Amino acid sequence: MLTSKFLKFAVGALGLGLVSAASQAAVITLDFENIGPYPNNNDIFVQDYYNGGTSSAGTSGTNYGISFSSNSLAVCLNSTSVFCSNASRGGLAPESSQGGLFFLTGAASIMNVAAGFDTGFSFNYASVNNPGSVSVYDGLDGTGNLLATLNLSPNAGNCAAYAAGFCPFAPIGVGFTGIAKSVSFAGVADQIAFDDITFGAVTPPTVPVPATVALLGLGLAGLGLTRRKKA
Repeated sequence: MLTSKFLKFAVGALGLGLVSAASQAAVITLDFENIGPYPNNNDIFVQDYYNGGTSSAGTSGTNYGISFSSNSLAVCLNSTSVFCSNASRGGLAPESSQGGLFFLTGAASIMNVAAGFDTGFSFNYASVNNPGSVSVYDGLDGTGNLLATLNLSPNAGNCAAYAAGFCPFAPIGVGFTGIAKSVSFAGVADQIAFDDITFGAVTPPTVPVPATVALLGLGLAGLGLTRRKKA
């Protein structure tokens, strides 16, 4: 199974006095780290971990005003010494990279950004046999006008050292015009994983670093990504 990753948020406030965070330029990367214990059984739902609430494991992160649909799970990513799923970054991220985003039911994981964001965003993904897609909307819950769509081709090729078929992840991004409020991360359930969702950068780096976002107004072959079975 897949599981979850990290998020970094740096607010740049230049000038006099204090400016509301809602109107500041900010740096946000969702890396799905620390949503659950590591390793885990890939059964931890992201829920409101990034929205002032908690994950299904009771953990809480920084409140970025970003929420995920009820089917969105954090996938446990393999390292060279920990084997908890069929997915890994394969050395294309820090060895401590422990989580990503995936889903076992439905056709997509939906990310809502209530305050909205502009310019574009980037992420990493891994899929073995099945294509996926990412669509950006100006309404919540994948509604409203479609601002951009990315078609995702199967890209993973098995990283032997990491005992993972969904590996390595590939970087990709998309730009758009308008204010986005939701993103649909779509594909075949248990057959695609995402990580390092970075706002404001159309081309993500291999090793995740923060990218700028303006929060305005004020997303295996055969065995899938599911839990690794013990011998």
